[in-house]
Amino acid sequence: MSDSCCGPTTIPVEQVTAPRQAASGRRDDLLVAVIGAGPIGLAAAAHLAEHGIDFLVLEAGERIAASIAQWGHVRVFSPWKYDIDAAARRLLEADGWTAPDPEWLPTGAEIISEYLAPLAKLFGDRVRTGARVTAISRLGYDRVRTAGREEAPFLIRLADGGELQAGAIIDASGTYTSPNVLGASGLPAHGEDAAADVIDHALPDVLGADRHRYEGRRVLVVGAGHSAATTLLALARLDDTPITWAVRAGSASRAYGGGDADALPARGALGTRLHALVESGRIRLLTGFFTHRVRTAGDGVEVISRAPSGAERSITVDRIVSATGYRPDHSIAAELRLDLDPILGSTRALAPLIDPNRHSCGTVPAHGVDELAHPEGGYYAIGVKSYGRAPTFLLATGYEQARSVVAALAGDWEAARDVRLDLPETGVCSSSLAEAQEQRVGLTTGISGGLLSAPLPLAGVGASAEDAGGCCG
Repeated sequence: MSDSCCGPTTIPVEQVTAPRQAASGRRDDLLVAVIGAGPIGLAAAAHLAEHGIDFLVLEAGERIAASIAQWGHVRVFSPWKYDIDAAARRLLEADGWTAPDPEWLPTGAEIISEYLAPLAKLFGDRVRTGARVTAISRLGYDRVRTAGREEAPFLIRLADGGELQAGAIIDASGTYTSPNVLGASGLPAHGEDAAADVIDHALPDVLGADRHRYEGRRVLVVGAGHSAATTLLALARLDDTPITWAVRAGSASRAYGGGDADALPARGALGTRLHALVESGRIRLLTGFFTHRVRTAGDGVEVISRAPSGAERSITVDRIVSATGYRPDHSIAAELRLDLDPILGSTRALAPLIDPNRHSCGTVPAHGVDELAHPEGGYYAIGVKSYGRAPTFLLATGYEQARSVVAALAGDWEAARDVRLDLPETGVCSSSLAEAQEQRVGLTTGISGGLLSAPLPLAGVGASAEDAGGCCG
């Protein structure tokens, strides 16, 4: 209730009985709120269900896994055997579900239809879609106030004005809706917002639903990761479509991967094909390109680079694909006490374990509740959001996070701290697996990659701490 000049105004808050503080830090008589109904959020729900803990999943989109649906045409690097959470599998199989081929590399659409949709159905009305969380606080407490804070329930405010209370929060909302800007130096390019109608973010469906926006037009792709590579390879299959690829580095060698520089053969093959298209002239490569300004020109959109030296150059195109990665948005938790690494935006304890300057997705060690904890007891960000700006996330690592955090909320600290991760030494793909699937549907390139229809040579396999590729599955 709040006082206003017109008298008291009542905001409905979903109430529960008086909370009881548990040894785990969770208020026992309050549900656990899970934000996000993607793979990690629903995995957390599965573990909560197995522990008998009441929960509610809040999904901002109008369907479950709304972000994955945006790249449903894309295949992941990881085969099914790494894409299904153990608790989710147990619940599904008890309901008569049959798991997909464990060696198959699914598309985003297949992950939803064959796994996440059946899982969400088991939870019924404990999964709410169209429920976007706009803010989290402690009931009656702002971030400054301390006395009695830990006993206060969390207050969750929704976009529709509704509010609810929770004993703990598992934030698995991801980063897909908070992409990095097009401009260099981490700042938006001048005119970037005004040109939004010609700028698309990573992984448009170039050969499908979005084909009409690209075919026959001059296209600029900005970014050096696997999302950019996937889009470039798809664009190369369109007739009369001039393609320019802009990267900030002095060369694109790191983006090409291959040999010992890439732990995943499918990802290495992606780079091999991309390199060939650049060498042939089908794709024009601009290195040392620092996007500074975007403005409408008479015959298109002019994109101007300004190097650190001050030197400028420009290119005029019709459409731009900004494949510059993602960053976490912690604004909904602004009134909570978070301890964030100043570089990555993950927790400080997790940052050195996922640092892309030292790790690829296949070399990140197992981690759990201790590395994910904040000073605000009972709040955990898991999944790709927990990684901040690090692109080294795997579904398998996110599932282990969910298991560990839920075990802690259940008070089983021995299980919570017994963190394990079973991945091949070279990542999540084997050369034989990639070759087999290439024969069936074309070569896969990953969550930040895509599906190629033409057979490609496979690059060598090797782990590299210098690989800072996109999330791998």
